[in-house]
Amino acid sequence: MNGGERVALRLRLHGRVQGVGFRYFVRSVARELGLAGRVRNLRDGSVEIEAAGEPASVEELKARVRQGPPGAAVAGLHEERLAAAPGWESFEIDH
Repeated sequence: MNGGERVALRLRLHGRVQGVGFRYFVRSVARELGLAGRVRNLRDGSVEIEAAGEPASVEELKARVRQGPPGAAVAGLHEERLAAAPGWESFEIDH
């Protein structure tokens, strides 16, 4: 990432988002877009994504995770803007 503007978001996706390779899909897309952050399954069956990077890349991530990988069905997405972009250096799956 360059030294330009950075934004950070927390996304929570509901629907058929666990057991379909969703975390691996998110990690692949986020790395392709040059984002940093993490993705993890939550106990309630949802997936949480925290991502930081250039605004256009974060928006592209949002658009692509709404579709998800084959077999996924995103029924809802909640977005929360984080006050500051954490100091993540890469994008990882949080187990």
